[in-house]
Amino acid sequence: MVVVLFTASGVLHLVNPGAFLWLMPPWLPEPELLVVLSGVAELVSAVGLILKARWAPMLTVLTLLAIWPANWWFAIDSLSSAPDVALAAWLRLPLQLPLLWWAWSAQKSISS
Repeated sequence: MVVVLFTASGVLHLVNPGAFLWLMPPWLPEPELLVVLSGVAELVSAVGLILKARWAPMLTVLTLLAIWPANWWFAIDSLSSAPDVALAAWLRLPLQLPLLWWAWSAQKSISS
């Protein structure tokens, strides 16, 4: 599941980084570069997971943790938005927890 999500998201980040700029906290430098870098990290993670590379689960966890502050910022910032936008932003936060767990637990299956 993470492989599919990371592949799709990584491609979208590279094809149209501008579409993700509204999710970026204003205090981050070079937001478009960060969007592209996160897309690259997602694609590298996905390929690593497919190939069962030992480093891939950790890179996946680190990538998810690196983008989580932007998700939190967006959720907090969305409180002044339309209710459906705010609801989607807040529902998105806990969905990252199962992804983190899956990526972390993938280390066991790759190691054995």
